[in-house]
Amino acid sequence: MEKTVSAADANRKFSQLLREVGQGSSYVVTSHGRPVARIVPLHSSQAARTRARELLLQRLRREAVTKIGRWKREDLYD
Repeated sequence: MEKTVSAADANRKFSQLLREVGQGSSYVVTSHGRPVARIVPLHSSQAARTRARELLLQRLRREAVTKIGRWKREDLYD
């Protein structure tokens, strides 16, 4: 679950925030009550990107190859 922290508090407690993020916590940073940034552990966002890439490649490998011959850029808009 994400915790909310103001930009001022995040600035004052940055080292503590980084330690907690390293242990798996996530934060939404707010400025004047509006969300402006998200601080998340790198491994979880990296893992999500890696998993999404794997799923995309699996899907593309299942697709049949279509031979359409030569084409021009304008053909894409017809």
